[in-house]
Amino acid sequence: MMTRVLGRVCLTGLLFLVPTAVGCRIVPDKALSCPANQVIYRGFDGPPRIRFGTYPSANIGTFFKGPNLGAHGYCFTLAEKDGVAYTCRGGTIDVIHVRIAADWTAYLAAVTYRHLMNHDNGFSCGLAVDRSRSYITFTYPENWDRLPKLEQMKVAGEVALIVGPYLTFTMTSWHEMITWYGFKCMGPFPEFPSAFSWEDSYSNLLGTIIAVRALQDPQHKFNEAVKIALDREMQTLGIVPARAAKRITNTMRGKWWTGNVIFHVNMKKRNFDIGLDDGYITPTLIPQASECPDAEPMAYPVPRLDVLPRYGFAARVEIEPHEWESGKILRLVYGDPPQKRINPEEHFATIMRDIQQQAVAMYGPEYEPAPPRNITQTTASRAR
Repeated sequence: MMTRVLGRVCLTGLLFLVPTAVGCRIVPDKALSCPANQVIYRGFDGPPRIRFGTYPSANIGTFFKGPNLGAHGYCFTLAEKDGVAYTCRGGTIDVIHVRIAADWTAYLAAVTYRHLMNHDNGFSCGLAVDRSRSYITFTYPENWDRLPKLEQMKVAGEVALIVGPYLTFTMTSWHEMITWYGFKCMGPFPEFPSAFSWEDSYSNLLGTIIAVRALQDPQHKFNEAVKIALDREMQTLGIVPARAAKRITNTMRGKWWTGNVIFHVNMKKRNFDIGLDDGYITPTLIPQASECPDAEPMAYPVPRLDVLPRYGFAARVEIEPHEWESGKILRLVYGDPPQKRINPEEHFATIMRDIQQQAVAMYGPEYEPAPPRNITQTTASRAR
């Protein structure tokens, strides 16, 4: 579950970032004062703020939310209502993960736009929650320098709406992988139970989708545009009241999870779907929820870079891990001697197969990779 805080810092960096943990700068961020569809062109003053997450289980420390999710704040706001929600068609949703992924998508889209307009070869980025760095390298259209400035801006803006979600979803998925292999952000506290917990990847993906919709809103500022897009999508997914969400989750106590207090939870139920089979992520629904009779899961498309050629672009993304646990992953995909970087398009499938094989050994054949299913898929463009 991205260590419960995607955008939280590890202990080694905590002391340096405490002043920014409660909000942004005193001077308002310029990207938050304009219509949301102008955010990519203006850019943010800094990366998204820190947020604290939770487990999807009904243990002490988990707060369930209903349809009223409050405001959204790229910077700190008391009006935000965060926690775990349950939806009939999307299953459990970690609202904090949705918000974090939405903010990172917008931030990285703006960063992408800036580098494209500067004709840079690429850039690197990384979440504060781990020590890995992602590197993206661009191949430009042959006529890029000859295009009128307004045409460059238009194309760069559309490419940014592809790259931002891809980088965000790739980095969050990678974090789940290294957490599975033993990475801990918060010192001695166990984090393995949170790796690919049943709501994680779907919530992260939903955040990227919410961000892209918000970034195309010409009438509202970014925070309000995210709130509107989030509220609408949660209604589409069939969000239930908070009490019902807790009751539904409690029906899985002893089956999907055990324990009562955070850091003492044994998470048995995982969802390893990151879209490698059919390009969509299918949510995990809790069975026999009385509020959701005959509910069918709604799948969303994962971000892809293979649509960039329509704009004359190509891009390559590599992840350079710096965690102690990275050695075993690099040897898994390269053998000995291992190389230093992971290519998500080439290596994620190998890594996920190994993870699922380990899950089968620990939890049983339920985690054998399954063939593609007949499911309800959103009409969202694969490019978006």
